[in-house]
Amino acid sequence: GSQAAGEQGQEDEAEDRLKEHMDNLLNKSTKMRQAALQSLRLAFSSKILSEFLLERRLMLTDSLEKCLKKGKGEEQALAGTVLTLLCLQMGSGLEGEELFHSLKPLLISVVTDSTASPGARQSCAMALGMCCYIAAADLE
Repeated sequence: GSQAAGEQGQEDEAEDRLKEHMDNLLNKSTKMRQAALQSLRLAFSSKILSEFLLERRLMLTDSLEKCLKKGKGEEQALAGTVLTLLCLQMGSGLEGEELFHSLKPLLISVVTDSTASPGARQSCAMALGMCCYIAAADLE
């Protein structure tokens, strides 16, 4: 009984940290946004969080969109990586497809922007390819 309660407490604490990182994506400080993106990258790549993310996918998608639009270089590259991991977490169902279709035009714009950093362009190209592979229902 106490072990289960301890595990639940750790899970709640981890979810609170994830919520905090998601909130920090909207921070005015570039360093705070980058730190939040790095933390989310680590969390999304180390644990399956589909249920937790399903409820928050729209807010997270909006935040990643802002990072891709307004960020530069490192922030855009991190946002592309987090987006790829989010798409993996959402899977090939309706949620993953919605995520892909909402951010596809923005990813294409970063990839084709000759003024964007090579790292950002590469990360967004990888996100575009992976999300297309995972979640695009349209064969084209």
